[in-house]
Amino acid sequence: MAIVLALLTVAAAFASDGQGEGGQSVVINFAWRLLNIAVFVAILYKLVGNKAKAFFSGRRAGIRTELENLDARKTEAELRLAEIKQRVAHLDAEREAILEESKAQAEQIKEAILAEARKQAEQIREQALRAAENEGKAAMEQLRAALADEIMAAAEALLQSQLDGARHEKLINNSLTKVVLN
Repeated sequence: MAIVLALLTVAAAFASDGQGEGGQSVVINFAWRLLNIAVFVAILYKLVGNKAKAFFSGRRAGIRTELENLDARKTEAELRLAEIKQRVAHLDAEREAILEESKAQAEQIKEAILAEARKQAEQIREQALRAAENEGKAAMEQLRAALADEIMAAAEALLQSQLDGARHEKLINNSLTKVVLN
């Protein structure tokens, strides 16, 4: 029945030209139009109202659920961020510890290498000194031997030129006397 009444009202509204036919005033025409809109809204509410309510309340519930999910995800992300920051902070400390340990090891290796180099340098120096000393001794021995040979040759030549048979006999007798007395 409401539909029929709405249709008649709509038909009457369309039929009017807005001038107020048959003594209708503009106010009555406006009232009919308001009634027409009210009926249309009532019919629309009757047919679509529950579905619209369900849609918007469902949409509201969906938005609320999504906001709650986003809050939960935000909280979870903040916790993970704090954990990652803590791990990064520990990584910096761990990196510093590793660097310090590496520096200490490098310093120990450096000291060991330097000590070994000093030891080898000292050994080389000692070997060089011994070699120089040995070469000096050998050169000295060669010089002594050569000098002794030259002195012997010169003495022999001198003795042969100055010594005759009588002097030679006298020299041998003096030498034998010294050996016997001693």
